Amino acid sequence: MADEESKKVIKLVPEYLLKKRKAYRAIKATQAKLALLDKRKVSKGKPLKFKRLEDFLKNSHKRHRDETRISRAKRRPPPPLPPAKNRLAFVVRIREIKGVSPKVMKVIQMLRLRKIFSGTFVKINKTSVSMMKMVEPYVAWGFPNLKSVRELILKRGQTRVGRRRVPLTDNAFIEQQMGKHGIICLEDLIHEIYSVGKGFRAANNFLLPFRLSVARHAARDKAGLLKDLGNPGFRCTDINSIIRQLN
Repeated sequence: MADEESKKVIKLVPEYLLKKRKAYRAIKATQAKLALLDKRKVSKGKPLKFKRLEDFLKNSHKRHRDETRISRAKRRPPPPLPPAKNRLAFVVRIREIKGVSPKVMKVIQMLRLRKIFSGTFVKINKTSVSMMKMVEPYVAWGFPNLKSVRELILKRGQTRVGRRRVPLTDNAFIEQQMGKHGIICLEDLIHEIYSVGKGFRAANNFLLPFRLSVARHAARDKAGLLKDLGNPGFRCTDINSIIRQLN
């Protein structure tokens, strides 16, 4: 039996089959290398987006309209300030800002309204009123009541820790960050914002812009704008109804 096992011969693979396997492995290696190079090319930068001529014309018209409106506003007397009791305003962006004038874009960035349906609190003074007049076709603003301020901060109040957005749920954290301004809890933060106290600027900067939400099946007009929000501009106390819809 041992002699029979030692005499068994291992069958050799034909040469043409070895060549075929070698060529197949070379093709697969080349394909994998090309796929990796294509992936690296895509990840290096964003793909180019095709832009229609109509978009350029639309943006140019919007920019010209903004510049004309701003130049006309400079010739007019400054808008009167609201009564002293209305020292706090809430501004929410309800329109797209593609193609707007650089001046309008700068004010939008100063108000921290980079995303649509984002809102911030603003202290009423001569400068802030003129800024809101400059961006009036794209925002709605008015005077919030205490209930609106409380609901916004309790439901959507967030701050930034490093690169993370952190909800305001811990009074110990608020005291650690804002204790030097006399704010040690959420109620103090709400009071400081609504009363526009000495620490209003620090408290407002501590709060990130509010990311408001829109119902998925909200009614829209032909241009895709929300019907319930109405027209942009000064809304006085009606801003509270907008806050209820978006909060």
